[in-house]
Amino acid sequence: MAVPTSRPKKLRTAFKNARRISPLYTSGPVAATSDGQKIVTCVGEEILLTDVTSGTEICRFLGDTQAVSSLCITPSAGHLLVFTSSLSLRVFELPKSSPPSSHIVSPIRVVSRAHDAPIHVCESDPTSTYLASGSADGVVKVWDILRGFVTHVFKGHGGVVSALKFNFPQDSSSLGQRESMQLLTASVDTRIRIFELSQTKSSGLKPIAVLEGHASVPRGLDVSPDGRWLISGGRDSVVLVWDLSPIMNATTDSSRKGKAKAVIPKLIKTLPILERVEALGLIRSDEDSPSSSTGANSLKFFTGGESGSIKIWQVKDGTTLFTLGNEQSKISDDSEEQRQIVHGIYLPETSSIISVHADQNILFHSLATRQLSRQLIGFNDEIVDITFLSPNQGLRDTHFALATNSSLIRVYSSKTLDARLLEGHTDIVLALDQGGGGRVLASGSKDRSARIWIPNHHGGNGEESDWGFYCVAICEGHSESVGTVAMSRKASENDTTPPNPLFMFTGSQDRTIKMWDLSEVDFFSSDSEDPTRCKSLTTLKAHEKDINSLDVSPNDRLLVSGSQDRTAKIYTITSNSSQKSGSLTLLGVCKGHKRGVWTVRFGRDERVLATGSGDKTVKLWNIDDFSCVKTFEGHTNSVLRVDFLNAGMQMVSSASDGLVKLWNIREEECISTMDNHEDKVWGLAVSEDEKTILSGAADSVVTFWEDCTEEQDQEKEAQREEMVLKEQDYHNYLSLNDYRKAIQLALAMQQPGRLLSLFRDVGSRDSSSQSISGDLAVDEVLRTLSGSDLTRLLGYARDWNANARTSEVAQRVLFAILKLRTAEDVMKTFTDEAAEIALSKGDISNMNSSSSVKGGTALKELIDSFIPYTQRHLTRMDKLLQESYTVDYILGEMDDGLFDDEGDLDMN
Repeated sequence: MAVPTSRPKKLRTAFKNARRISPLYTSGPVAATSDGQKIVTCVGEEILLTDVTSGTEICRFLGDTQAVSSLCITPSAGHLLVFTSSLSLRVFELPKSSPPSSHIVSPIRVVSRAHDAPIHVCESDPTSTYLASGSADGVVKVWDILRGFVTHVFKGHGGVVSALKFNFPQDSSSLGQRESMQLLTASVDTRIRIFELSQTKSSGLKPIAVLEGHASVPRGLDVSPDGRWLISGGRDSVVLVWDLSPIMNATTDSSRKGKAKAVIPKLIKTLPILERVEALGLIRSDEDSPSSSTGANSLKFFTGGESGSIKIWQVKDGTTLFTLGNEQSKISDDSEEQRQIVHGIYLPETSSIISVHADQNILFHSLATRQLSRQLIGFNDEIVDITFLSPNQGLRDTHFALATNSSLIRVYSSKTLDARLLEGHTDIVLALDQGGGGRVLASGSKDRSARIWIPNHHGGNGEESDWGFYCVAICEGHSESVGTVAMSRKASENDTTPPNPLFMFTGSQDRTIKMWDLSEVDFFSSDSEDPTRCKSLTTLKAHEKDINSLDVSPNDRLLVSGSQDRTAKIYTITSNSSQKSGSLTLLGVCKGHKRGVWTVRFGRDERVLATGSGDKTVKLWNIDDFSCVKTFEGHTNSVLRVDFLNAGMQMVSSASDGLVKLWNIREEECISTMDNHEDKVWGLAVSEDEKTILSGAADSVVTFWEDCTEEQDQEKEAQREEMVLKEQDYHNYLSLNDYRKAIQLALAMQQPGRLLSLFRDVGSRDSSSQSISGDLAVDEVLRTLSGSDLTRLLGYARDWNANARTSEVAQRVLFAILKLRTAEDVMKTFTDEAAEIALSKGDISNMNSSSSVKGGTALKELIDSFIPYTQRHLTRMDKLLQESYTVDYILGEMDDGLFDDEGDLDMN
């Protein structure tokens, strides 16, 4: 790395929380809008609406502190319908705009007891008018969404209702039938029932047909657009194709001739799927109304289940056309159970399928490209390490990788938050590092191995639908977990673009450091080739306890290791790529920490070393004599990560106290503290331009901290200029005796000192008896002051009243307000202010009811704070008055005696 010729003169003083990646989905139902732009997920008991394109949270919906059992979005994307474990139905209006909002959306309607048993499935009809819900007691209800009442109640299911589907053919001219709506239900009794919704309520209580064919619970139902074909899939690993034309024809005949004969739909085909079906749906094609002879054979559908992949089938010969997603290699039974698909959503508008997996991942598959177009990771668990990646030549820090409490590495696009999972390790990944200009990723795991990953040939720019990383090398040889990895910083001797790392170091709980030769690794190989098995150039017994951290100097000549034995050791690196040899020679030991050393980092531009320890301190070391130069104290718990900024003039550190701190090295002080985590901040990464800091913590939150020093300075300068102009205007108003504008401006500037001086000067004048405050113009201002200004002035008066030197002004202002305004007027000002605050926060639903309560509470608190000090001032004035009478009496007595003696003398 080239050393800059000149240092930046300006320190970075502020970083703002630009965005964050928080848990998106933990468990429960998932729903998406028909255009695929928004998705609704559950995090615990909370309901989130997320923008799929940017990956940012739009809003949250107000819950009832109970887990969500079922939800759905109407096809028009107008309403969200939610059922919870409290058996309530909550109807929300979906926000029309996508900008993120911190407000919680309240329901427009709540039905406290929609069912008598938990509701497991719900479905909205194609017209977004009705909602069907099925409960565990075998009852299905149909609701009018806008009016909020039940239109139909269907009973008779033999247990839990497992699937629902409306059948409302939009174009039925080919069958000659009138438009009607039917509801298809499935339950654990393996039967599928068809109910007619257009009939009267008395006749609609019984199904018009009951389909028997499954041997286990049907989990998915779908109907073709013309309403003729029904497919059903269940946990018996089969999909059944039904012909509904007998029912449709019978419905038409019954409308003409009276009572219809009992008819049963025909079972056309039984297709073995060879896995439990949890998600199923028909794929729309260009043929809207297939003919009766070839219609069923032209149908295509998708299934998802225990294999974790979406399979596209054709009914004609019952074969798989293609598969979306990879059936990942089996690591353990638990892993296979986690990767199964629990829900699938087909979006005809975008020709894509959303698969929801049990491991809390949501995948978007494109039917046009037959590739993974986007992946949203629902929950990252405890984040233990983080690093930036630059898979595209010429673009830095476009991606970042996370090591979590999992064997899978998460790689995100920094812009869209589209993610990929890197599979290879068989145990939890503990450490990450990047090399080769950010193109190469190294990982260390509890499986005692380290792996090297590179992007695929599509570049990984986030715009390609099949971007990703794959493993090109494996380093095995440690006898315990690999807890830290460090790659070489310089480029290889060959002119390769991008550059390739020369070697890599790994530190383990077996207390050894291994140096690995990467010269034989093909960093441009195809992802179909087997990974290279790297050779260990040297193995060194480095510490007496676990090795927590490693770092290589920018010139690749030094290596530093930090350990639980409270020391950091510096080694000289000797490497010969042509002879494939390397060694480590101990150069010095940095002693001084009282607890284990968790992190070590070389300075990018100076020969210094920073270490963070469990003793809550960060120490700066001189590499020449291994002495401690500075000690930085401020964290309240173990320092876990540290890095340099601004050409070595600043440092950034993270700790177990959940804080990220920015330090000024020269002054040895903390400039800024960044707080957005609730647990240990294990991951810390700084971008190449040092404008972005990434922090990842054990609370499963990743925070983007953006440098806002210039913005803050510009804002301060603008505020200063504005304040100077306002002060000049204030003095001008005073000179013109324009007290109204002067008082309003002082209130707007929030300068109670100027108001105190103004009221004191006015009160000290010789005023007429008609003025209360000392000037008639000031009286008029106090009489007509607006609500927010009046409440602020009363707040200042309350503060002045607490001091004996300013209490006279406070009492005069209070007396003037109470004389010039009615009690109702004063109370209204507090109510209006509470309403303004509620409106600014977006709490419109409870604005009217809560404003009066909050306004009355604020007024009561103000009066309660005035009373004790006013009583104290009254007592003090009474005492002074009494003492003045005593002085008058003494002076009077002295005066009378003196004149009596003088009279006697005159007479003599």
